[in-house]
Amino acid sequence: MDPATGSESVAFASTSGAVAHVFADDLAESVLIDGEDGHHLQRVRRIRVGERVTVSDGFGRWCPYDVATSDRGSLVLQAAGGASREPRLTPGLAVAFALSKGTKPEHVVAGLTELGVDRIVPFRSARSMVRWEGERARSATARLRRVARESAMQCRRSWLPQVDEPVGFAGIGTPGAVVVGDPAGLPVGDLALPAGGEWLAVVGAEGGLDPAERADLTARPGATLVAVGPHVLRTETAALAVAAALAGRRTVVDGH
Repeated sequence: MDPATGSESVAFASTSGAVAHVFADDLAESVLIDGEDGHHLQRVRRIRVGERVTVSDGFGRWCPYDVATSDRGSLVLQAAGGASREPRLTPGLAVAFALSKGTKPEHVVAGLTELGVDRIVPFRSARSMVRWEGERARSATARLRRVARESAMQCRRSWLPQVDEPVGFAGIGTPGAVVVGDPAGLPVGDLALPAGGEWLAVVGAEGGLDPAERADLTARPGATLVAVGPHVLRTETAALAVAAALAGRRTVVDGH
């Protein structure tokens, strides 16, 4: 908080020098961290009384806290400064990736969260070997959201990404410009900024997008093929490579 104006300062929690970052529903003067987060910080990380941590509400607001007490898998934190707001990055960045086997989706979500992606959309491609539906889709989505939260804590991110439930290919919304990786595509530096304010990178399953899916995407207004290297990448590698390339083009929205 800026004492001169009474407004929240704009800053990244990652620059605060805190030893850890955690999420809480309310940035009160005193905050209790227990459950899985408390266990991790107190028992695994062994954070001690007097050390500085940052706490975020998941919607961009964060505040520095000092550890007041530490006991049996829980911490009591005391505010050590006013609230700040993490700035948004522009353009917006969304990534839709085709579902794959095992823990690969979790690795994709973790990496995309660390890269600052705003919206993550798992989808069932024609070539996907995995079909998350019904209760399995709900439990898998909950797991991916936990992964995103844990990754946001690790990278000191104050905006939690939106992790959508898995959709079919037809359910991939395109409010912004579609970006599809292709060795013959444009260099990322030549990519125009999206007219709709968001890039949506779409990554297919192993073997790439189905021809019908590819034709559908590339026919959409503003769609662009972008090169991220000359080689054929695995789904999880391609998702992170495209996201990292696009993330390098983003800038801070001043004052937001």
